Amino acid sequence: MLEQMLGQWGEVWVVAPERDQSAASHSVTLRSPLRIRQVSRRWFAVDGTPTDCIALAIRSIMNSNKPDLVVAGVNEGGNIGEDIVYSGTVSAAMEATLYGVPALAVSLFGAEPFQHRMAAQLTVNLARFFAQHPPPAETFLNINIPNVPAKELRGVKVAKQGKRILGASVVEKVDPRGEKYYWLGGYGPGWKEGEDTDFHTVRENYISITPLKVDLTDHDSLALLGDIVGEIENAGFWGLGGGLAK
Repeated sequence: MLEQMLGQWGEVWVVAPERDQSAASHSVTLRSPLRIRQVSRRWFAVDGTPTDCIALAIRSIMNSNKPDLVVAGVNEGGNIGEDIVYSGTVSAAMEATLYGVPALAVSLFGAEPFQHRMAAQLTVNLARFFAQHPPPAETFLNINIPNVPAKELRGVKVAKQGKRILGASVVEKVDPRGEKYYWLGGYGPGWKEGEDTDFHTVRENYISITPLKVDLTDHDSLALLGDIVGEIENAGFWGLGGGLAK
């Protein structure tokens, strides 16, 4: 559906994983070959991760002709807060940004039944806007659309990444042979409140847009860490012969 709607505006290439890649994060397939299956004209399936798909699309399938914009998604389920660390959808957008291509990661926040047509139309509108007004270099946009009927949407807000309240996420079971096995399950009881966060924004039925950086450096800590390292050196702890001196 999204492909058809975007196709009314420009030329669309679809390069997607053959199988579900939830929580694939920014993983890259290095120890096994990747195969590309052409489904139709400008439509390809890859037996790899979302990150693999972006790399293959730009470096091979499209013959190094960079697209004007990459749209990753629409993912069924939100990618807010710490979800962005695990998300294959977000990582696909990040990979495109590494290649210098403006990118959007788009997700539907909520549960089934998903409002695919509504999400597709909104994604097209956002894609057309940000193609004309791309984010700064090394910045991409994480967009979460509340999974509600269009008439219940209240607008669009820029929001910062939220913070999850972590809880037990490992479920231990025993198989018929008496061996233990484990499921990595739910994250916890909820989210920390904050009116400027992505979680609060989508819960209030606003579309949230969060700018994310490829550069993960904590710039606020650079000076502090530099002072600490200076104190270590001044105290004579560093042994040039190997390791820390006693």
